[in-house]
Amino acid sequence: MTALSGRSPAAAGPAGTTPAAEDDLRTLFGQSIAVFAALAGPSHVLEAANPAFFGTIGQERARTGVPLADLMPELAGQGFIGLLDQVYRAGEPYTGRDVRVVLGTGPQARETFFDFTYEPRRAADGTVIGIRVIGVETTQVKHAQWLMAEHRALLEQIARQAPLTEVLDGMARCIENLAPLEVLVSVLLADPDGRHLRHGAAPSLPDFYNEAIDGIATGEGVGSCGTAAHRRQPVVVTDIATDPFWNDFRELADRAGLAACWSTPILARDGGLLGTFAMYHRVPRVPQDTDLAIARLFAGTAALAIERHHIERAQKAAEERAAAAHDELAKAVRAERELRAEAERRAAAAAELNARMQSAAAAQVAVPHPEHCQLGGAAGCAAPAEIKIADSWGDAAWGCPTHVEEAIINVRSVFIANEELGGLAAYLHR
Repeated sequence: MTALSGRSPAAAGPAGTTPAAEDDLRTLFGQSIAVFAALAGPSHVLEAANPAFFGTIGQERARTGVPLADLMPELAGQGFIGLLDQVYRAGEPYTGRDVRVVLGTGPQARETFFDFTYEPRRAADGTVIGIRVIGVETTQVKHAQWLMAEHRALLEQIARQAPLTEVLDGMARCIENLAPLEVLVSVLLADPDGRHLRHGAAPSLPDFYNEAIDGIATGEGVGSCGTAAHRRQPVVVTDIATDPFWNDFRELADRAGLAACWSTPILARDGGLLGTFAMYHRVPRVPQDTDLAIARLFAGTAALAIERHHIERAQKAAEERAAAAHDELAKAVRAERELRAEAERRAAAAAELNARMQSAAAAQVAVPHPEHCQLGGAAGCAAPAEIKIADSWGDAAWGCPTHVEEAIINVRSVFIANEELGGLAAYLHR
């Protein structure tokens, strides 16, 4: 029995319509992407349906003459059979918008969304004899809305300078959670020289796999990601088990349960390599246009996050260098001040010693060799006068070794004038 066949002779159209009009509706929906089904009786036997209906519920269930609850038992627990009962009893249509419907059971179950209408079908006398189901699947639109909302949230994270690992991990989880089919996302970051790729984010890949590919080289034939980074172009491997790019990593991928990998290079605005964005699958799979669009969108988002991270890191390094230079400058200024203070101290000491020598020279007119040191200043010095010093102006004085050494250090023109001590050379080599 084909779709849209099996019309009951009693199944007349709504009041005011004819069986021919009902046939026209079935013909109209026969080639439509909208879901159409005609249900009969209080048990909602599937009388007819278009290919879109069977394509939605699964071709393995493409048959008529069966109550809908038996054909699709998963609907009962979601309230849809109860809604059909209500429409059949009350004779009033029901419309749902963006209604969540889980189709299938167990591992094959998938989440979908529909806009749909249940319309009562009536006999010529107005009696309700069944229900017409018309719906449009909105799953892709719903997922696109969620993706865009998550994308905006990621952009807000980047704008408020959230850590790169947080942004990339959130992006990967977002795609994995919203993708209609299972996908595992990985982001690898390029080294500054662009020759190796490092782990960035891969929340659903096993740790042993992430550790094994951390640091892989970029180059032709180095898996999907190494090749994509080398070519600066997307690389789609639909079957890892047979693709030569995966010769060196096939066993690793098999251990991780990976069968397909599509990798997109993450490029900076100037074309430089920032990393790769990869989508892994558990079964061999060819990407659809929507898959490629998601890859391009989020590779661009990752590029924005990574570039922002590089800018922030460079800015921080520059600030640290500036702070270090400021500290060094401050040290130099302090040292210069200390040297200047020391020079001023020595200059003052030299002036004072010069004054002492002039005073001592005047005193030597009366006493050529005084008994006590003449260089002790106002406080005086009781030490014996052992060494005679003189300056280039001819002034001379006798002093103790301590004050003589102070004079020699602070007054450049001072020298030892004792002939019996061998002069300055003997003093320096004592």
